[in-house]
Amino acid sequence: MASTAMFSSSLFPITPLNKLSSSRNSLIFRPLSFRPPLFRIRSSLLQDKEDKVITQNTFPSKTSPLDSVTENSTNDDDTSSTSAWEKGVIKVEQSVNIFLTDSVIKILDALYRDRNYARFFVLETIARVPYFAFMSILHMYESFGWWRRADYLKVHFAESWNEMHHLLIMEELGGNAWWFDRFLAQHIAIFYYFMTALMYLISPRMAYHFSECVESHAFETYDKFIKEQGEELKKMPAPEVAVNYYTGGDLYLFDEFQTSRVPNTRRPTIDNLYDVFLNIRDDEAEHCKTMRACQTYGNLRSPHSYADAEDDDESVCTIEAGCEGIVDCIKKSVTSNPAKVK
Repeated sequence: MASTAMFSSSLFPITPLNKLSSSRNSLIFRPLSFRPPLFRIRSSLLQDKEDKVITQNTFPSKTSPLDSVTENSTNDDDTSSTSAWEKGVIKVEQSVNIFLTDSVIKILDALYRDRNYARFFVLETIARVPYFAFMSILHMYESFGWWRRADYLKVHFAESWNEMHHLLIMEELGGNAWWFDRFLAQHIAIFYYFMTALMYLISPRMAYHFSECVESHAFETYDKFIKEQGEELKKMPAPEVAVNYYTGGDLYLFDEFQTSRVPNTRRPTIDNLYDVFLNIRDDEAEHCKTMRACQTYGNLRSPHSYADAEDDDESVCTIEAGCEGIVDCIKKSVTSNPAKVK
């Protein structure tokens, strides 16, 4: 693996998202509060005739941040050399992530070929872990006075809250009935936490891409399950925890993790188990889009923050100061003023 310096924040381009996705032939979701100059999260949403969410093929990623590096290149030799170096590092990071993800997928395929609910229980136990790791490192930075960014903490907590309810649903369906499944899932989660925390400490971009890979696999797993078992699922009742989560009165956190959507625009209907898995699959698609957006420095905003700042162009357009990676944080702590709450 490359040295710590290789993964420092100098690799994170600050690029308007209206340049990020210009080369992609996809439908771009624009929230109602979107204005052309904003550094707004933009993510793709492809839909088939049945209006089902389909995520992009991210193996390997062909968009942010590689496109940003390419588009920011100039004719200057030094700049071109730097951009080529950045592109190379990004490809190495993504190759490592894809290898790790594929390895875990092969293990799960071998162990849970015909045990869907147990497989989903393991997936959801693991899926919460990156967001715990992200928040742990962000809290560490805040404790050291290096970086305070409320939007990242809010969104990552909302993502962990969503994944927790996926896990509760799988437990109610009996996915955790076997001791071996609980033992395996929990010990993988412990290892995954420390690995993700270390990765996020060194290269947030790499950690976010790895999480995108995991969420993409979860989406594909649920999508395949729905297509194969859809008719049977429509005959089965929805778990009570799913009904409460998706149709309950307080849906603030449900809106918060969907950073490509305007709050209050997605309100699921849960009539049977098919609807439950359909919405879980769509949740994973939203996680993919958020993780993709996070790979570009300073690119994440809470969906609710736009409603509060709709009449204040300056507050919306400004990218918050911060640092990316432990090396950049240490360097900036010596050369800049203490962080302010954003």
